[in-house]
Parts: sequence; structure tokens; C-alpha cells
Amino acid sequence: MARYTGNKCKLCRREGMKLFLKGQRCFIEKCALSRRDYPPGVHAHRRSKITDYGLHLREKQKLKRIYGVLERQFRLYFKEAERMKGNTGANLLALLERRLDNVVLASGFAYSRNHARQLVNHGHFRVNGRRVDIASFRVRPGDELTLGPKENTKKLVTDAAEINKSQSVPEWLEVSKETLVSKVVALPKRENIPHPIQEQLVVEICSK
Repeated sequence: MARYTGNKCKLCRREGMKLFLKGQRCFIEKCALSRRDYPPGVHAHRRSKITDYGLHLREKQKLKRIYGVLERQFRLYFKEAERMKGNTGANLLALLERRLDNVVLASGFAYSRNHARQLVNHGHFRVNGRRVDIASFRVRPGDELTLGPKENTKKLVTDAAEINKSQSVPEWLEVSKETLVSKVVALPKRENIPHPIQEQLVVEICSK
């Protein structure tokens, strides 16, 4: 699956908010958004009135960039969310939250989303004892996430867990920092998702 390999800080500046694409680095003074709180590009300082379509588009782009998915994959998630019972926007967010790379990040086992994706792609994690190397793998209630047998894996994840020790864990996950095990105890609900996204705007633009 393709992925964005450009400058991460430019994405935050374009959206005008912290997307936390670099993990703990986003909390320090070196954060680009705190130093240059305007969009990237030579015409960044031109003030133009944003249209209704522009508002909808920016919400969709924020959501895609937070979870690291590109347009085609995002459309597939949206179509599936539409087929599910309940609110389409909440369903979409829940599907994105249940990605394996997101579970690794939310559990505090990685420095950033890119790091979480790399750990998964390199096969460092097991789901219910089975090696999974697909970042978009969707977890279910009852699934248990554990480390692979390699010692360097344990060191990588232990170091990340130590740095992220102040990070709060979502209610739908049960994480043991001592054994480095994360268990999915429930499906994520809208109130469990901290990102300031207006999902209704995303639904409206994707439904057209």
C-alpha cells in the first residue's frame, strides 16, 4: 500500500493544527507549527476566503493524514462505514481506530504513527499469537497484541513505552506496560476518539 513520504510538519501547517505525526516531538518547542503557524508555500500569507467545499475538504484531509491513509483506501473505509448500522461518521472513525498500527500507537508501543506502521510491517507484533505484518489489519474485541520473540523488538517497544508513559490509553484498550501486552476489550466509541474532527463534514463531502 502506498504511503506519504514527504515532510510531516508541512501537513500540520497546511491543516492549521497538530496532527501529532511525529509523536512526542510535537509537544516540544521545535514543533514547526508553533514557529510557523501559517500554511506552507510561497503564497501562504495571502488571505483568501475559504469556501464551503474548502471546509469539507480540509476535514477529510485532516482525517486521512491523522491515520496515514491515502484517498483510495479512505474511500473503501467510507463505503464500508456506509453499509454498517448506525452513524456513518462514527463508524468511519471506529474503523480507522481499529487499524493495527493505530492500536500499537495508542498502546504507547511506538514513537509515532510511522514508527508504529514500520514495527507492524516488519512483523514485530503478534495478534492472538499469530504474526501480523499488515498495518491496516483490523482488530476485534478479545484480540491480544503481544511482541515477537526477538530481543531487539522488546528493547524498541520498551523504550517507546517509557517515553510514552504519561500518555493516556483509550478505554477500549487494556494495556500492561510491564508485560507489554495490549488487549482489545471493546469496540471504540466516538467519545473514545480524541481527534478534533467534524466527521459530519467528512460524510457530506464523501457522499457527493
